[in-house]
Amino acid sequence: MTDKNLPEPPEHLSSDDFRKHGHALIDWIADYWERVEELPVVSHVAPGAIRNHLPPNAPETGEPFENLIKDLDSVVMPGITHWQHPSWFSFFPANASPPSVLAELVSAGLGVQGMLWSTSPAATEIESHVLDWLVELLDLPASWKTTEQGGGVLQMSASDSTHTALVVARHQAAKLGISPDSMVAYASTQTHSSIQKGATVAGYGHITLIDVDEEQAMRSQDLRAAIDRDRANGLNPVFVAATVGTTGTTGVDPIRSIGEICRNEDLWLHIDAAYAGNAMLCPEFRHHQDGVELADSYTFNPHKWLMVNFDCSVFYVADRGPLIDCLSILPPYLKNEASESGAVIDYRDWHVPLGRRFRALKLWWVIRSYGAEGLRSMIRYHVALAEQLASRLESDPRFDLVAPHPFALVCFRCTEGDEATTRLIEAVNASGEVAWTGSELDGHPMIRVSIGQRATEQRHVDALWALIDELA
Repeated sequence: MTDKNLPEPPEHLSSDDFRKHGHALIDWIADYWERVEELPVVSHVAPGAIRNHLPPNAPETGEPFENLIKDLDSVVMPGITHWQHPSWFSFFPANASPPSVLAELVSAGLGVQGMLWSTSPAATEIESHVLDWLVELLDLPASWKTTEQGGGVLQMSASDSTHTALVVARHQAAKLGISPDSMVAYASTQTHSSIQKGATVAGYGHITLIDVDEEQAMRSQDLRAAIDRDRANGLNPVFVAATVGTTGTTGVDPIRSIGEICRNEDLWLHIDAAYAGNAMLCPEFRHHQDGVELADSYTFNPHKWLMVNFDCSVFYVADRGPLIDCLSILPPYLKNEASESGAVIDYRDWHVPLGRRFRALKLWWVIRSYGAEGLRSMIRYHVALAEQLASRLESDPRFDLVAPHPFALVCFRCTEGDEATTRLIEAVNASGEVAWTGSELDGHPMIRVSIGQRATEQRHVDALWALIDELA
């Protein structure tokens, strides 16, 4: 029996039309990757220029899908800064790769909610297993596997991972009767801003920043002194963030000495290896995280340097008990037999959001497509290119390296002074040929060159050097 009062359902693309437009979009992306090198790296549109191309009101009726694809070129592309350009040397890499993009398409098509094991067992079990693979590939403690006491979970960003660690540490301290307004979180002056933001969001009463040495690494003796000073003033140290590869200079904190302090003082140690953690695929870089077994939590971003497109951040805990104790809330509509059996992981208990995408599919496909050795080769190639650029800069009296370059980030400034450095930053970015990042260190401008875009080759770094040589 049909109810004549029901509204008409919307028209959807037919399967044939979906196939046709899907093929066209795959072609568009492939063509984009082939021609991206010909485009100016950075968008220079004026504020509001993109919005001016859009109608003031949403359309009442649908339009042909061909129009949507056409607007990629006419509306979207003028406002795109090309992170996939091989002359992208700015910030850190944010790589997309064919297997990752195709996996993202599959994930979107499946449209699953992976909040519980029962809502899509494949989403949970692939994630757990692939993150256990990475424990071995990065030479992390075996106890961090989901088959052991700890475990890994995919988050949106390292900031989310860090904020989660801060919340769990606060929860543990609060159970001991410690008031949040007396809690102290510690990080170095070079630590990513997410530490300070996360501590504020989590309600810590105090954030203490520790000075760094000439290697841009936290001074562990200063950390010890700060903890003693804060305790003497009636405060309660709770959390320490150590960094392997700071955002500013890729400085590496002394993990073992910091970890021993945290172990002796019963503080939560979180390691932020958002960028450089990817390099731990290569055994020759693992000395940078000596002492990692002392950490309570650890994060790194495959979406930076492992050819997995954003977003895909890995968060490990040495013991998942405190994490689940802090974040598990079970309303009646989430109860199910599998969860109550204790035989499955429900990732909703491992982070703040309830809903979660099938992020693990793209990580799984990238690792399988390239293999561990293929990923290692890319990292080693980028590091070698960075070392070559650093050698050129070091041998030229016009430039000074301002920090070590243990990975693939080179930081330098002009010996002529701040004005010359600022002028070079602006001139190179204005060329449209490359993109890099101007920053500051010790109150003076500096230049960051991050080599890590998946399509970057020797010739692109040579072209960058030629531009520096011309404009300096």
